[in-house]
Amino acid sequence: MRALIARFTDAHGAVGVGGGGGTLEVADVPVPEVGAGRLRIAVEAAAVNPVDLFVLAGAPVAGGLVNARPSFGLGWDIAGTVDTVGPGVTAFAPGDQVIGLQDRLDVRTGAQADYVVLDATAVAPAPTGIPVEAAATLPLNALTADQALDVLGALGLTAGSTLLVTGAAGALGGYAVELAAHRGLRVVAVAGAADEAEVRAMGAAFFVERGEELADRVRALVPGGADGALDAAMLRADALDAVRGDGAFASVNAGAAPVPLRGIHVRDVWVRADGARLAELAKLAEDGVLTPRVAGVLPLEQAAEAHARMSEGGVRGRWVLVP
Repeated sequence: MRALIARFTDAHGAVGVGGGGGTLEVADVPVPEVGAGRLRIAVEAAAVNPVDLFVLAGAPVAGGLVNARPSFGLGWDIAGTVDTVGPGVTAFAPGDQVIGLQDRLDVRTGAQADYVVLDATAVAPAPTGIPVEAAATLPLNALTADQALDVLGALGLTAGSTLLVTGAAGALGGYAVELAAHRGLRVVAVAGAADEAEVRAMGAAFFVERGEELADRVRALVPGGADGALDAAMLRADALDAVRGDGAFASVNAGAAPVPLRGIHVRDVWVRADGARLAELAKLAEDGVLTPRVAGVLPLEQAAEAHARMSEGGVRGRWVLVP
């Protein structure tokens, strides 16, 4: 089968180490075997996310998150059809349409492949009435937003609290705005001026154009500052300054959390697969509460173009790879 990998070997076969970047390659690899409690999915669509650029850049090795080796599989988001189920799997059967999250950095093949094997607990029924390419944008970004909101809720943000969402027009930020509004939070959305109408339609109560003096402009709308922030755009200290003292801050980008000044409770959010919650998020997409957005669709062989578009920034939704 074919799989997209990040290769870290030089012309002599030496394994790259540290922060050196890898090269994208569509490789022929063995079809993965199915073990107990797992299932194999024939991939119909797989989204490209910033974590894929992170892996390709060699950052997990440089940061000590994984050990160096010749290659790593790419792709976390998946939508497709169950091909085979392993012993003990009763919730799914071959032929089922599903979505799922591959949440490990250290894999030889990821979701951007012809087939992927996942734990059954990482998989959910695909939302009905939504194209497979759009469904593939749900797992990583919607779960990250949802789990970040859970963290903020544990820190005291409840219905009626004011939440700053940076990068509100992006894939992750858009889901965060919609889920926060669904929970009854008052959202202050930060995005480009051209995105104001869209993020307000997602449920934002306030809008602030990204740029300088963010904190002053937020406090002009919300005296004292927002009760919390979900920093999808990695504004870090600028976003933190817009939160009131003793407020809450969720960083959804590994290693990007700011110093917890003014008693603000800062937390890193590391997304994890959760098939049960993903099923609930899929239902929210079916009901129109969540709006999957696809920036474009390309065949697996043109993955480099999707990576380049992602690297340019300003993507609204996700680029999606198909067989």
